[in-house]
Amino acid sequence: MIIRFVGFGGQGIVLSSYIIGKSAVLDGKRAIQNQSYGSESRGGECRGDVIISDEEIYELEPVNQDVLVALTQPGYEKFIPHLKPGGTLIVDKDLVITDEKMEPENIARYAIPATDIAHKKFGRKIIANMVMLGYMNTLLNQVTFESLEKAVLENVPKGTEKLNLDAMREGIELAKQESAR
Repeated sequence: MIIRFVGFGGQGIVLSSYIIGKSAVLDGKRAIQNQSYGSESRGGECRGDVIISDEEIYELEPVNQDVLVALTQPGYEKFIPHLKPGGTLIVDKDLVITDEKMEPENIARYAIPATDIAHKKFGRKIIANMVMLGYMNTLLNQVTFESLEKAVLENVPKGTEKLNLDAMREGIELAKQESAR
């Protein structure tokens, strides 16, 4: 499974890709994570890729992805052509307007207001990535909840652990509601 997170620096894009990769390793899978971001530490284009597999991984920088998680319009527009047909698209619906004409065939589409939820429910837009991470993993079932929780606890700034876990759990609940429909 090849997952690409895209957004702006400061949205936790790289952290999200690292956490899901670390979770996979904790589950006994193989994972490779890489990242790219502009020279700005905040506000520049940013992406984080992770490959998760039960087998050896030989491709370090895949051209096409199985999953695209987009938290910005420019990220969506730049990387939607690289989503494989039959893949999964997950967007922050308040920040990304999708265009089916640009998208590959037969993809699964999901949209949640991750940033809005992070702001209104938790008072911190910066944890939208955790809402999205919990949502994505619940839909795709790539790693166990226990491994995801452990990776979050090990990698978020000290003092923010509960906040990040609560945001992740909010995303999990949203995905469960989506699956129940």
